[in-house]
Order: sequence, then C-alpha cells, then structure tokens
Amino acid sequence: MPIEKLAEEYKRGRRFFDSQDYIGAARILAQVVAAAPDNLAARLLLARAYYHSAQLGRAEAELRLVLERDPAEGYACLLLGRTLQRRNRPKDAEPYLRMHAAMTGE
Repeated sequence: MPIEKLAEEYKRGRRFFDSQDYIGAARILAQVVAAAPDNLAARLLLARAYYHSAQLGRAEAELRLVLERDPAEGYACLLLGRTLQRRNRPKDAEPYLRMHAAMTGE
C-alpha cells in the first residue's frame, strides 16, 4: 500500500474510532497494521479499538507486540493491565498496572 494511501486509511480509522465505531475502526486499522507492522501508533490505536469492541484476545496480542517493541510505552501497560482484568486475570494484570503507575507516578 503506498504511503499516502496508508496515511489516509490511518486517518479514516481514527475517525471511525473517534466516532466510537470501534469495530469499523478495527477493520480499517488491521489493514494499516498489516501493511506497516512497525507502526506502533497504528498498532496501539488498533489495540484500543479491539479493547473497546470487547475483542480482548486481539487487544492483548496487539498490546504485547507494542510492549515488545517499546517497553516504555506507558499507555500500553495500562491498557494491557485493564484488558487482562476484563479477561478475569487480575494476577496477570498486576505487573502491568504497577509498571504504568511507576511510569506516571500514579
């Protein structure tokens, strides 16, 4: 996908996300991430769309990839912790929530 088209699709996915059409956003952003797997902003927004559309397994997978590539991504730590909580895995969530708290001072 040409870079201009990729940027347009990311913006389109962002608009869907902002209008709370999380399933539509995920559909668009998954294509963006497939075309540009190293784009962490797109991957994080995709994870957020998955989270808000209750596709928690997919959200977890995307967030783990984000943190693998950027362990200091504080929001990914928070969202992974919350995702794991929603999946009824509070013990697994604790380290990510503690890490986020340490990064933000909360």
